[in-house]
Amino acid sequence: MLHCTKQRIAVFISFSGNGGVERMIVNLCTGFSQRGYQVDLLLIKNNSDHLVHLPDDVNVIHLGAKHAYSSLWRLVKYLRRERPDALLSAKERANRVALLARKISGVKIPVGVRLGTTVSAALAGKNRLQRFLWFWPMKLTYRHADVIIPVSQGVADDVIKITGIDSNRVKVIHNPVISPRLFELSRQPLSHPEWFDGSIPTLAAAGRFTRQKDFFTLIRALKQINLEFPCRLVILGEEGGLREQYSALATELGIQHYLLMPGFVNNPYPVISHADCFVLSSLWEGSPNVLTEALALGVPVVSTDCPSGPAEILCDGYYGPLVPMGDAEAMAQAIIEVLHKPHSREFLQRASEAYTIDRSVNDYLKALRLTG
Repeated sequence: MLHCTKQRIAVFISFSGNGGVERMIVNLCTGFSQRGYQVDLLLIKNNSDHLVHLPDDVNVIHLGAKHAYSSLWRLVKYLRRERPDALLSAKERANRVALLARKISGVKIPVGVRLGTTVSAALAGKNRLQRFLWFWPMKLTYRHADVIIPVSQGVADDVIKITGIDSNRVKVIHNPVISPRLFELSRQPLSHPEWFDGSIPTLAAAGRFTRQKDFFTLIRALKQINLEFPCRLVILGEEGGLREQYSALATELGIQHYLLMPGFVNNPYPVISHADCFVLSSLWEGSPNVLTEALALGVPVVSTDCPSGPAEILCDGYYGPLVPMGDAEAMAQAIIEVLHKPHSREFLQRASEAYTIDRSVNDYLKALRLTG
C-alpha cells in the first residue's frame, strides 16, 4: 500500500564500490520509493554499478565531491534549498558530515546515522593515536544524531561503548537483504557449471580479497578437508591485493587445483545457490549480507563467530556452526559435519525472515519519525 503523502527522504552516502553497503542502500531507497516517498539519493561519489537497479523516480544527486568532508557545503545548500522531511546517512565519515551539515544549515529535521561495521574490531590493529583520531569524532558528533542505526546488536554495543550514548537513542535495524530480485538472480545460468558437476562437494565464499575476510584460514581449512575427501572452493570477490598470496598458499599446500578465484562477478548468486556449503571466514563484520543471502537461498553455512552479526543471524549456532576466528581445523571440521548432515532448505530459510526489505523499511520509517 502506498503512503498517502509525498514526504521527502534524503539519503547521503558515498558509493565507493560494489559492496554490500551500496546494495543495501539501493534496496532501502527502492523500498522507500515503493511506499510513495520522494527519495533523494545524495552521492558524494559514485564508483558503483548498483545505481542501475534504482527505480526511475529516485532522484540521484551527484554532489561532485572527492570525499565526504569536501561535500559539506554542498549538503548544507541542499538542506536549505530542499528541506527534506528526514536525512539518513551511511558510512562513518558521511555520518559526521551529515550531522555537521544539519547544524550549520539550521534545518530542523530528524537525522539518522547508519553504522554497518564493528568499528572497534576494524581498528584493532591500529595504534592508540589512530584509534583516538577515529573514536573522538564519533563521540563528538554522534550525540547530535536523533537516532543511531546499527545493523546488528554487536555493532550497537560497540558504538555505545565508544561514544557513551544512551542506548535509548540506538535502534538496531536489520539490513534490507531479501528481495524478489535475489531469487531471480539465483536462477540465472551458471557461467561454470562444471564447478558443480556433483563429482565432489563445492564450497563457496565471497568478499573482497582483504585481511578482514581472512581467506587464508579458509584455504588452510580446505587443505584439512581434502585430507579426508576431495572438495573444491570457489571464492568470489573484488580484488583487494591478496590474490597472489592466496594462490601461493594453495600451491604450498598442494591444493591449487581445488581453489577457484574468478574474482568479482556481477551476479554471484547462481554460484552461492548451487554450493554445498557457504563459508564466512571473516575477522570482523557488521551484519554480513552474503551470509543472510545464502540462508535465504537455502544453502547450508559455516561462519566464524566474529564481531559482529553471524551469531545473531545464526541464532548462536542454531542455523549453522560458529567457529573461532583463525582456526582452520575447527572450520574444516564444521564444514565436514555440514556436508555430511546439512539442514533442510526450509529450515535454513527461516533464519533470514527478519531481513526483508519490507520489514527494514518499516523500521527505518519509524526511526526517522516518518510514520507511527
